[in-house]
Amino acid sequence: MRFRHLAVALAALAVSVASPATAGTTATAAAAETGRPGDIVDVAPSAFHPLPGQPTGTRAWKIHYRSTTAAGVPNTVSGTVIVPQDGRSGPRPLVTYAVGTVGMGDSCAPSNNLPYGTAMEANLIQQLTLRGWAVVVTDYEGLGTPGVHTYTVGPSAGRAMLDAARAATRLPEAGLPADTPVGVMGYSQGGQASSWAAELQGSYAPELKVKGTATGGVPADLMKVADFNNGSYGSGLIFMAAAGQDAAFPELRLDSYLNPAGKALVAGMKEGCVALDAIAGSFKRISDLTTRNPLEQPDWQARLEQSRLGRTAPAAPVYQYHALGDELIPYAVGRQLRSEWCAKGADVEWQTIWAGEHVSGVITHSLAAGNWLADRFAGRPTHADC
Repeated sequence: MRFRHLAVALAALAVSVASPATAGTTATAAAAETGRPGDIVDVAPSAFHPLPGQPTGTRAWKIHYRSTTAAGVPNTVSGTVIVPQDGRSGPRPLVTYAVGTVGMGDSCAPSNNLPYGTAMEANLIQQLTLRGWAVVVTDYEGLGTPGVHTYTVGPSAGRAMLDAARAATRLPEAGLPADTPVGVMGYSQGGQASSWAAELQGSYAPELKVKGTATGGVPADLMKVADFNNGSYGSGLIFMAAAGQDAAFPELRLDSYLNPAGKALVAGMKEGCVALDAIAGSFKRISDLTTRNPLEQPDWQARLEQSRLGRTAPAAPVYQYHALGDELIPYAVGRQLRSEWCAKGADVEWQTIWAGEHVSGVITHSLAAGNWLADRFAGRPTHADC
């Protein structure tokens, strides 16, 4: 994607900049340390509007629920449960959904935007509710809750998705039993989260009836993604990711590597949403904003390696898709993940998006991804092509 494509991407993302925050009950640290992962800490009525005031025939609740950090420590994450009010009785599928990059500021959180019609992927979520499916959308760790968002820390994001599904089935108002069939879905940052959920589910949440994962534009190897974006229009994502890793692992001491311009940029990113952050961070090299490159240090490399995907075969089938012309997440990174999963015996169906780039990929392929999940919920055979 050249500059004209960047303009399209920023236009698609700009809705997140002025997103209003909802009032809600702040989960306490004490509550986070009690109960099981997926237990609900608190709940409040919410709403779901793809556009301001647009009706959807759904009920929604904002929840805070127990989850687990990348370091294995109990925490509290917020999210939104959405259930169609279509007169249907009996069980219905549940999709645990992870959004792409929205930013690091609390105002960017999906739960603070879905009630107002300002959430970036709300129209894609509506495609799922129109099928009669319930949807739970995680805000991720530190996005809409105290602390800095742990952006790109894969294990934390995967657990947040799985625990969101658990929480949805434990919300009495939602009417979703414990054996509800579950689909996992996400693209870009959500692709990392959904892929981590797929890898972790067998060990972390084996009781969930996961039927499949639809994941796209996956940043499976953060070191390769950082190298690819260094100095390009996507370079701001490198510094957002560094801030997210530092939030999860403070011993990395990101601040000690940043020069004054780098400190100012990262401080702004922690409070901002992606449309402005992408502009502020674009076309910068790591060397422009640091006194030395943290990614050359063994401790940073080790932490980024912990977020690399491909070491564990997902227990349930996977539909993976990636744009050939992806200008932010290299196509080769997605292909490598597919190869590693296939080598471990996973059931993977791969789709190349031949026309388009990163942002357009989630839009143009949303119907195919939803249809694939529908086949899994219907018990139809998969078409793995490893």
